[in-house]
Amino acid sequence: MKNIATALVKAQRAFGPALKTSTNPHFRSRYADLSACVEAVIDALNSAGIALIQRNYEDSTGVTVETLFVHESGEMLECGKLHVPASKQDPQGYGSALTYARRYSLMAACGIAPEDDDGNAASRKAPAYDAGRLADWLAEISQAPNADSLKSVYTEAFKDTQSDPEAQKKVIAAKNARKAAL
Repeated sequence: MKNIATALVKAQRAFGPALKTSTNPHFRSRYADLSACVEAVIDALNSAGIALIQRNYEDSTGVTVETLFVHESGEMLECGKLHVPASKQDPQGYGSALTYARRYSLMAACGIAPEDDDGNAASRKAPAYDAGRLADWLAEISQAPNADSLKSVYTEAFKDTQSDPEAQKKVIAAKNARKAAL
């Protein structure tokens, strides 16, 4: 366990926040989806020589997922199984439970949580984000020279625009465009 333990400590130092970029229409709340959770940790894990694996186990009432870390030395860390019942016994119910289980298993295994937000502040109508500052962020994102710079700029821009969901959508779109270009 020496190699994988050392590598996990190194990786955790570089984990980013699990950004709340998705919206739950039923509760009108924002959450960090599976993609945001993976994006927060995968580069740091891989840079530390760790592969992320999520095993799925057969289950008649829902899904069971286990997150594992495999180090390039061959050492493996199993993080325990998480069972999530399917709300409906159909493909959509199982798919939803699988995504939920993968997301929460990953966050627990990595010791990350979604970025903090203030529910009370989110419920108040905030003024529109400053258009000049938004333009500066978008320019900085579009000129990021590499993936590490892009991640850093994007994280700051996303946090800075949290008072305006429309501005955040533009920041996310700019990040996705630059990521594709890199």
